Amino acid sequence: MSKIRISFIAALVGAATTFTSLNGMAQGIDTTVKKVGKAIDTTAKKVGNKTASTAVKGVSAIKDKIYKGKQAPGGEVVYIDNKDRKYYVDKKGKKIYLKPSQIKDKE
Repeated sequence: MSKIRISFIAALVGAATTFTSLNGMAQGIDTTVKKVGKAIDTTAKKVGNKTASTAVKGVSAIKDKIYKGKQAPGGEVVYIDNKDRKYYVDKKGKKIYLKPSQIKDKE
């Protein structure tokens, strides 16, 4: 009878150890999945911003005039729309309209 009790206790201790270690492994996997998910999210945003910027610059180059000999504060190309407003396209693909004082001569 004592051998059965010892075997039963050993089985319970083994099961408890197994469940505890599986829980710890699951938390480690969960943390890794979160890190990978964050990396994918960051990369997807960068790719999306670059795509938007390229698309807007392409449309602006065809549709609007390029202000030759001038540049925006960051050295960006300055475009002139049909309402004679000057703007440049930022890294996220957004048109940033400029004041006359912000437009510089190209170096």
